[in-house]
Amino acid sequence: MGSEFDVIIVGGGAAGTGAARRLAAHGKEALVLEASSRLGGRAFTQDLGGYPLDLGCEWLHSGDRNSWVTIAEASGFPVDRSDPPWAKAHPGIARDEDDEESARKAFGDWEKRLRAVAQGSDRASDALEPGGEWNAYVGAIAGFMSGFAPQSISATDYMAYDDASTDRNWNLPLGYGTLVAASLPHAVALRLATPVERIDLTADGVAVSTRAGTVRAGAVILTVSTAVLAGDAIRLPPGTELWREAAAALPLGRNEKVFLEIGRDAAFEPASHAYGNLRDARSAAYSIRPNGWPIIEAFLGGEGARILEEEGSAAGFAHATAELVALFGTDVASAIRPLAATAWSRMASIGGAYSCALPGQSQARARLAQPFENRLFFAGEATHPFDFTTAHGAHDSGQRAADEALSALQEGRFRPMRAAS
Repeated sequence: MGSEFDVIIVGGGAAGTGAARRLAAHGKEALVLEASSRLGGRAFTQDLGGYPLDLGCEWLHSGDRNSWVTIAEASGFPVDRSDPPWAKAHPGIARDEDDEESARKAFGDWEKRLRAVAQGSDRASDALEPGGEWNAYVGAIAGFMSGFAPQSISATDYMAYDDASTDRNWNLPLGYGTLVAASLPHAVALRLATPVERIDLTADGVAVSTRAGTVRAGAVILTVSTAVLAGDAIRLPPGTELWREAAAALPLGRNEKVFLEIGRDAAFEPASHAYGNLRDARSAAYSIRPNGWPIIEAFLGGEGARILEEEGSAAGFAHATAELVALFGTDVASAIRPLAATAWSRMASIGGAYSCALPGQSQARARLAQPFENRLFFAGEATHPFDFTTAHGAHDSGQRAADEALSALQEGRFRPMRAAS
């Protein structure tokens, strides 16, 4: 394998794949350097118990304009356009419908107040009702969506995503991670388990240093997570401090999953949904028997995901089991058993779930997306103006960065530019 390319892509997730597809379509020689031993990044499908379970991103959000839908259909991957499980509450659980309606109304009222907050503090928690009965519920749902409690969420950022979303949420029965990993063009060179240690500008492009040696190209597209970019794992050229600061203003939230296997016959309705304790900010959302499989998937965000990060998978299993027992009765405990739990926050090559702009920092996305010296280009879900937190936002940002690199290569624009401000 050669050591000189047109473009080097750092990161083999959805953004890196999007960039690679664009470059390959234009006949450019590209190399993907991926730190882990697999493709996909935060898109990761694993066969567990004989079922393709998505440990990372799972839903084709805004499916009617999601780039991965087009890619899936062109590649022969089935797309399930039926309503997601959260649209169908499980019929066999103890529910207080009045409380559920009140909690949902409180969340809707909080979202409505966010616009006024965005003009002031921009701190989403300032839209909470003081002493509100359902503030814990609002915090849990906000944690699912942003990975943080409301006090750490920019109201402006939250609304940018919400306003652009089409609320079409479709599914890939073979797994989102399966699709992303299968979508890298064969013409693109790939080196797995090859973390980048340093990127330097040279007289005619860039030099990228790894443990396996140095490779060179006309440009680099950097698609690593904001946690990695804000850290010191990769040494970047002098002058990129403002990009690191932008990444630090877009930290990765906490979102984790716990999978439980249904070990014997139990009254679990397939393709249904349940929610834990409405009054606990750590509550999980439960997808019950997705695709008819004997699986329960618990999704935790914010404070709920903190349980796994700080206490480990056993604590996550115990928390989910306790909530399911409260919902379905004590017999459930003997009907389910732990299958798997994620640990995105503990993964050094990623460091969390997806990006969330801190209050007053929504413009950091645009700053992070700017090229540096027309040789270093930035992509990833964090750089998308409104589809952040999604794999299609990551993909589209990779294509945007590839177009920028193609333009620079064509025009030979390797001249210094002023740093973003």
